[in-house]
Amino acid sequence: MEPFKIKIQPTNRPSIIKFEANKFLTRKQNYEFKNVDEAKDSPLAKQLFYLPFTKTVYISGNFVAVERYDIVEWADVQDEVAEQIENYLNSGEPVILDSETTPSKIPVTVYAESTPNPAAMKFVSNKKLVLSAYEFKNIEDAKDSPIATGLFHFPFVKEVFIDENYISILKYDVAEWDDIVLELREYIRKHIEEGKEIVSDAAKSIQETAASNSADNTVDMENLDDISKEIINILEEYVKPAVASDGGNIMFQSYDESNKIVNVILQGACSGCPSSTFTLKNGIENMLKSMLHDKVNEVVAING
Repeated sequence: MEPFKIKIQPTNRPSIIKFEANKFLTRKQNYEFKNVDEAKDSPLAKQLFYLPFTKTVYISGNFVAVERYDIVEWADVQDEVAEQIENYLNSGEPVILDSETTPSKIPVTVYAESTPNPAAMKFVSNKKLVLSAYEFKNIEDAKDSPIATGLFHFPFVKEVFIDENYISILKYDVAEWDDIVLELREYIRKHIEEGKEIVSDAAKSIQETAASNSADNTVDMENLDDISKEIINILEEYVKPAVASDGGNIMFQSYDESNKIVNVILQGACSGCPSSTFTLKNGIENMLKSMLHDKVNEVVAING
């Protein structure tokens, strides 16, 4: 099992810093502890209150946020705190104990958002759902995702794509969105609100699937040529955020230096989208040509 890793994230309040984990710490509730007595049901928070500068501890989703007293600066202690949290999580001890204490609960909202692909709809939640992107083409693929499995029981659901705080659904033509969107939105909202699992630890993210697929082993940053690395950086910084806002994902597959052709994989709402060709040619291809000059002639998309 992959060990916990902690990443330090500053916030817009200098006294509070977030320690983000690569896995979820709690899924259903958010917790706030203002002193060591309140932290009796969280061994992790209780341990953090032994640090004399700890004022408040927040635990939510995949992060622990700590508010400090002014007796220290975060720059002087943040690395030690990050190491302490990481070591605790990897010890296997519980983050929250089972108790009758009622933690703060944030109401779950889900709204539907249309995408450029008329066959795809994006359902956006106010809670983080996953830490990586997942794609499920059928109910067999979805065996490690309870929410995707449930969605495939709707006969009009063709594919499911999950990333960060949204779920993109591709439908069959047998149904119109006006007739099914409320039913899907309520199913997703209820699943999240009840704290049910989104994906299990056994589920493979898109990145993990690509890494384990021999056909995609060329996407190894250490062994890639410099142009391929530049292309990946451009896609990550400039293209992926825009594609994600449309409920999809783009992945670099390969770059052929001899004919200067870039192959990418489109997933989620972008897969099979009628406007994806236009976006590819007039957006991504032109951007790569402009930023890499004579290094790129064409971008070719493969539907994931």
